[in-house]
Amino acid sequence: MRKLIVNTSITLDGVMQAPGRPDEDRRGGFRHGGWAAPYADTVMAQAAAEGMTGGGAMLFGRRTYEDFAKVWPTMPAENPFTRFLNEVPKHIASRSLRDPLEWNNAKVLYGDATRSVARLKLDAKTDIVILGSGELTRSLMPHHLIDEYRLLIHPLVLGEGLRLFSDNASYLKLRLKSTTVSTTGVIIATYIPL
Repeated sequence: MRKLIVNTSITLDGVMQAPGRPDEDRRGGFRHGGWAAPYADTVMAQAAAEGMTGGGAMLFGRRTYEDFAKVWPTMPAENPFTRFLNEVPKHIASRSLRDPLEWNNAKVLYGDATRSVARLKLDAKTDIVILGSGELTRSLMPHHLIDEYRLLIHPLVLGEGLRLFSDNASYLKLRLKSTTVSTTGVIIATYIPL
């Protein structure tokens, strides 16, 4: 069985909504999109590359998939993530999308996400990385399907927005596997569920 690894940016108060761009995700009137950009440095870029390419396949929820599928197919080839994201196998947990999907190597996981992801872990030839996809991640947590959390914890409190660990999250005990601190104060921490 392969590992399922969550790789995501969060704030100190656990917000994971729209770290990349102001227009990324405005649900609930969220007005802080792009909050992670000022903290970018070479340490974070290296961690992002290792985290993203740490698996041989990606898993997305529908919303994150649609956002990435709009952006990455047309990104410049010089971007170090373009080739990887466009070529890697992508599995999308969705109740509404249907194959064939337009983005290269993207395929829908049909049925209940928990069962589909459990099957995917059994059948996968490589580890699988989830980028963002908060709703999907929160739905998999109570079923103990996530094997590792790679969190880029930004020194920022937003006070609003969708969080990685919601108020009704199940009990989850973690062990710190590794940690690095970026030059901008972002703690890059990898946790293993106990």
